[in-house]
Amino acid sequence: MSMQRAFNAVLAMVAVTGLAACGGNMFSGSSSERSQATAQEELARERERATGSRDSIWDLFGSRQQPETTLVVNRYLWTAALDVLDFLPVENVDPFSGVFTTGFGTPPGGGRPYRATVHVSDGALDARSLNVALVTRTGTASSETVRAVENAILTRARQLRIQDRRL
Repeated sequence: MSMQRAFNAVLAMVAVTGLAACGGNMFSGSSSERSQATAQEELARERERATGSRDSIWDLFGSRQQPETTLVVNRYLWTAALDVLDFLPVENVDPFSGVFTTGFGTPPGGGRPYRATVHVSDGALDARSLNVALVTRTGTASSETVRAVENAILTRARQLRIQDRRL
């Protein structure tokens, strides 16, 4: 039995010594290896600052959006779109992202019902900030009709801005 104890004691000492040898500084190499590792870490931090992305699997689970990020929607385009399409019943409105959808409705003096989705994507009073999608019961509306609605919204938005400047 004492031989068994001696063997276990020697085995335990070998295990402890082996584990102790595994520890230590992971940059135990030369100073050039340490400076290269530091340079790589600095490069990774620069890339993260520039692109907003990191190279870790855990970054997939984190939120990349900053809490202070806000979307800007042009209030004149938003109001003008609601004014021009007031004959359509509004179904869904999200003023923070600039999107609203309507149900089917017939324009005054028209015979075909339309459904619209409007997206105001920017804070500028510009045609590129406005996206309109019109649908009829049989499919998409003609491009001329969509263009006419967009022009009516842009014209109304300009009128609203001019009215605000006079106040």
